[in-house]
Amino acid sequence: MTYKLNNMNNILKISFAAIIAVTLIACGAGAKDKKGAVGDIKAKLEKLKKEKSTLDADIRKLEEELAKADPSAAKQVAKLVAVDTLRVQDFVHYIELQGKISSSGIGYVAPKGGGGLIRAIYVKVGQKVGVGQLVLKLDDAIQRQSLIAAQQATGQLKARLAQAQTIYERYQNLWKQNIGAEINVINAKADVDAMAAQLRSAEAQVAQAAEALDMTNVRAGLSGVVEQVNVRVGEFFTGATQQGGQIVIVNASSLKAEVPVPDNYVAKVKKGDKVLVSVPETGKAPFESAISVVGAAIDPTTRSFLVEAKLPSDALLKPNQTATMKILDYEAKATIAVPINVVQSDEKGKYVYVMEKAGEKMVARKKTVNVGEAYNGLMEIKSGLTGGEVIITEGYQTVYDGQSITTGK
Repeated sequence: MTYKLNNMNNILKISFAAIIAVTLIACGAGAKDKKGAVGDIKAKLEKLKKEKSTLDADIRKLEEELAKADPSAAKQVAKLVAVDTLRVQDFVHYIELQGKISSSGIGYVAPKGGGGLIRAIYVKVGQKVGVGQLVLKLDDAIQRQSLIAAQQATGQLKARLAQAQTIYERYQNLWKQNIGAEINVINAKADVDAMAAQLRSAEAQVAQAAEALDMTNVRAGLSGVVEQVNVRVGEFFTGATQQGGQIVIVNASSLKAEVPVPDNYVAKVKKGDKVLVSVPETGKAPFESAISVVGAAIDPTTRSFLVEAKLPSDALLKPNQTATMKILDYEAKATIAVPINVVQSDEKGKYVYVMEKAGEKMVARKKTVNVGEAYNGLMEIKSGLTGGEVIITEGYQTVYDGQSITTGK
């Protein structure tokens, strides 16, 4: 019994070691096996395509023999398909990217000076304001006192200047009558000039004091709508803090869509390209615009560059809304476009099936085509079709060149 248990343990140990070894070998060869598997799939696909071509040829040959031997039987085996007539049309291709709505007319209200305590706020969120409109009033006690003092000093200097001017005129009149000394006239004139200079200085101080007082009136620097009021009466106002602007105004007439464009499109996207900007929340059709700004640098983190397109003024458009921008990067006039799914491939290239009349029956014909861009479920056909052909849109996967087909009508 002990021998059997030991033997069983040895078998389990050997099996476990073998499993580990196989796993390590499999992991080491994983990359090679993966590459080999892809090669095998490609080889099998090519083999099946060749077999399909051979089978199609054999089926076509047998059906031709059947049609000769029994025409009524040939009619019975006609393949049911759906068709559509090709029309010449314009084809477009867009690059679709997601971004946001921004505004070049977003500004913080800021004081002209160093700020101060708020005495009154004259606006509220959602209110429209114009350039220069009074937004809030800062404490002006010190500035008002300075202005009053400067005005009083100016008044005193004006009185002294008038007095000096009178004395000067009297000395001048006496001198003209040869009374008194000339030095008195000269000194009186000097007093007038000195007093006039002091008055000009005092008037400049009045102007400065008046300007300092006006700085306590904080006005809007742009027209728009008050977006944020993050301050209250009694608080200190500087215009902006680390958390952002204390009073923010948004000008909705200068909205724009901004999107980051991957750098692999750098050769395709340029200023002036037509765009369609969709904002789902508005429920409106896409806004037509054009690229107005193309970023000059690639962001090293996202490997993208920024593009902008101006938007019309609309009450439903708000900064930071999500927007989808479709950039027109390719356009072809009067061309052929077919549903992408009807375009098939074989070892010779791309092809589609069309319906043509052969005697008294309709048959499928294989048409080799040269394709272009694909967008919105359609693929551009550059050559191989001219328009007016009747293309097979359903059942094309199971027909072959020359097969008898019917639309059921």
